Amino acid sequence: MSTSTPAARSGAAVNGATVLKKVQRSVLPAAFLLYMFNYMDRAAIGYAQLQMSTDLGISLATYGTIAAIFFVAYTVLEVPSNIIMKKVGARIWLARIAISWGIITMLTGFVQTTTKLSIARIALGVAEAGLFPGLLLYMTFWFRSQERSRGIAGFSLAQPVALLIGSASAGIILDHVDWFGLAGWQWVFILQGLPPVLLGVWVLLYLADRPSKARWLSKEESDWLENEISTEYDAEDDGHMEISLDAVKNPKILYLAFINLLYAVGLYGMTFFLPQIVAQLNPDYSSTNIGLVGAIPYIFGAVAMLLVARYSDRLGSRKPIVMTTLAVAVVGLVVTMVFKETPALGMVGLCLLAIGVFSYLGPFWALASEALTRSQTAVGLATINAIAAAGGFFGPFVIGKTAAADDVIFSLTFPAACMTLAIVLLIWVKPAKGTPAAVTETV
Repeated sequence: MSTSTPAARSGAAVNGATVLKKVQRSVLPAAFLLYMFNYMDRAAIGYAQLQMSTDLGISLATYGTIAAIFFVAYTVLEVPSNIIMKKVGARIWLARIAISWGIITMLTGFVQTTTKLSIARIALGVAEAGLFPGLLLYMTFWFRSQERSRGIAGFSLAQPVALLIGSASAGIILDHVDWFGLAGWQWVFILQGLPPVLLGVWVLLYLADRPSKARWLSKEESDWLENEISTEYDAEDDGHMEISLDAVKNPKILYLAFINLLYAVGLYGMTFFLPQIVAQLNPDYSSTNIGLVGAIPYIFGAVAMLLVARYSDRLGSRKPIVMTTLAVAVVGLVVTMVFKETPALGMVGLCLLAIGVFSYLGPFWALASEALTRSQTAVGLATINAIAAAGGFFGPFVIGKTAAADDVIFSLTFPAACMTLAIVLLIWVKPAKGTPAAVTETV
């Protein structure tokens, strides 16, 4: 990035590096917190299940189905959600998403039957639909392609951080919080559902939809930033932001979406079953121990995510990095399965799995966003995420159905096979020469 550039319309000098720092300080924290609390609430059921299974009589197979059912409405509503966000603005729509999912998460703490729990999970999927592709779309309003991987990783870092905090806190809540006659698993939902409601109110009051509406940027700075981003897209867009449904049938987008679906099988298999895996590695662990030990892989995943995203932006070639991250994740799954009787080595496998699945995010989504024209971004990013969400359904569902009562680790063969196939399919994703709007070309 040049340090001084003429502003788009005023002719005043604009320091590009200063503008980027302002964006990073103002945009990324809000996106980070939204995604962090989102993922904490989505994954809370994994730890609640440690107690909830006894209180509600939930088997591993039933749990896998209930965890997976979240993705039914979530998948269907991803694209419509992004279309609405583009029409009404990020501030209003992201606030609506946060407030509604927080309320539903808290209410989940009061369910008394598996049927009501299933309904709550479906409702949570409806409420959360569109947050992640919405944040991806939001990043395209603020970051140029050469900074986008770091921008995406900046808020995607919330995923391992959320699981780290959620893991440690949920274990402690399960063992030590039983206020007002409610069980620990109920307080996991209640206490983790409150923060997003408060955050949603803050977003509604303070979040800027795009650079032209940011009070912390001068007019010259906002004009320069919007002009820089606009020039990266195809000339056919003419700088307009109309919504195009062409991405839904774009072969490149669908191909990338299927690869991401295979990846999601591994991601959500870990997200929803890691507490059970840790418990199997060492049956003597208390809920607190499971929570604290289960947080360790996410520490490695968070560090790897930042380092790999920075390297990806410097290298500029996303595909080899995405393939490598998937390979690391597969190795981690294999190590966990082979050494399931050796807790220390089993944890090494889980750490490798976390490194692979989280460091994948920044480079892959940068690759995907660069493949779209400006008019395709809202629908295209949501399409990729919506199709990938099917992996969030099949991963927990198949793992739950194939797991034995005392052996969930054996079921990790399914996500390992899926991510291996994703690596193979990436071979035919070819980086295109030329504009950032057409990075990939599939054969």
